[in-house]
Amino acid sequence: MQYRTNIKNGQPLSALGFGCMRFTRKGGGIDQEKANRELMRALELGVNYFDTAYIYPGSEEALGSFMQTYGCRDRLNIATKLPQYRVKKQEDFDTFFDEELRRLKTDHVDYYLMHMMNDAKSFERLCELGLKEWIAGKKASGAIRNVGFSFHGGTLQFKALIDAWDWDFCQIQFNYVDEHAQAGIDGLNYAHEKGLPVIIMEPLRGGKLAGLLPKDALHEIEKTQPRRSPAEWGLRWVWNHPQVTVVLSGMNDIAQVEENCRVASESLPGHLTPDELALYDRVRGAIARGVRVGCTGCGYCQPCPRGVDIPMCFSAYNTSYSDSLFTGMREYMMCTTLRKVRSNAGLCVKCGKCEQHCPQHIPIRDMLDKVKRRMENPVYKVAAAFAPRFMKY
Repeated sequence: MQYRTNIKNGQPLSALGFGCMRFTRKGGGIDQEKANRELMRALELGVNYFDTAYIYPGSEEALGSFMQTYGCRDRLNIATKLPQYRVKKQEDFDTFFDEELRRLKTDHVDYYLMHMMNDAKSFERLCELGLKEWIAGKKASGAIRNVGFSFHGGTLQFKALIDAWDWDFCQIQFNYVDEHAQAGIDGLNYAHEKGLPVIIMEPLRGGKLAGLLPKDALHEIEKTQPRRSPAEWGLRWVWNHPQVTVVLSGMNDIAQVEENCRVASESLPGHLTPDELALYDRVRGAIARGVRVGCTGCGYCQPCPRGVDIPMCFSAYNTSYSDSLFTGMREYMMCTTLRKVRSNAGLCVKCGKCEQHCPQHIPIRDMLDKVKRRMENPVYKVAAAFAPRFMKY
């Protein structure tokens, strides 16, 4: 296994992390015996970072049961997440955290994240409830070793959140399709320059870059030497970046564990050749033929006077064509609507300020209209109406 150093504290972390959201389910719950075999095989092959969350059904309990059964707590790092969007009073910090410790059957969490915190305003809200003091107390007692956040939002919001506190690490979505979407390469570089370890989620876009590529993209991969699976090509691209510390993979069979561990061991920073890197351009080109807005995510159009996250709206809109409407709407909801201050396309008042600064000369107002018509459909409106109840602000 390749290990990359946590540049904050010098701890070696396995380049591959086990994402515990996709355990096989059986009889209404998690198949614990199967999960145990997969977790143990990953541990045997050198994986030492295991990622779960409060809201992943049964996941924390499954990981806790595994550690208790095999007595291996000291061999791994637990990363889990506070559902910060459900915190509405100071006491909720302990309520959620204590329940997580019980589920995990442990007395401490190595890497604790504010789950899906997409802007600095969400962090400010938590600070008003006493988050900084609470974290300080947990760190002093050893109950929390490192604190960070997971992020789905735009680059500018990511940088503002990085600057809002002295974080120990962060977690972002990053893959060869999303190089300039969400936090993107600019966000990755910014966090690295600030000395933060960066954990990567969705390296294969939820499996889409492994098994659901367009035919033209698959053809490009199949004719390229050396012969590698789409999943291996996708993971190697992420590990090629020296700024990346850990790449999470939601593995749910032994073959995946063994293949991913092998690839992680081989994929050193900068290992891809120029010819290999050229493949990703060809695959992106095949995927991009379904792209409707040529937005690069540069952010020059920001800030919008009405708060619209223009690059994020376009990214989700493109995803709704290149991937699926469901995936695009999921991204749109998470990144523009499930947040304290919304940033969806429907807020646009057509002032035109954004178009004065767009280097791609995109007719942003007209395109935001198209985003609104496609994405803010009846299903969206129902989900958005219930969002405050889910977020519990």
